[in-house]
Amino acid sequence: MDEIGGTYVFDLRVSNKALKLNRFFWNMIGAEWRERYLQDAESLMAEAGLNEFEKDLVRRLDWLGLVQYGANFFVVEKFARVVKMSNMHVYAIMRGETYEDFLKTRRVPEMR
Repeated sequence: MDEIGGTYVFDLRVSNKALKLNRFFWNMIGAEWRERYLQDAESLMAEAGLNEFEKDLVRRLDWLGLVQYGANFFVVEKFARVVKMSNMHVYAIMRGETYEDFLKTRRVPEMR
């Protein structure tokens, strides 16, 4: 398979490696889990069985690092909302751009 820059394979191997992290983010659909995260993120990450590398990605809100590691983008989006970030802000960060510069690349930049 040819590599395409800016894409990250999400196969069984990657899925298995990041399973606990993806479950951690998936659980953000529950109000109680979200509240527990906001009250004591470290305890919840430990309870979820995240390793130190995964915890560091979460602590730093390293959006691109999370996806490169194997976090499913759809559950990462759930987490972004918990930390009060829009998808557009996350996309800008993942591209290494400011939010304003990212919006200029949109077909309809005034739409937020």
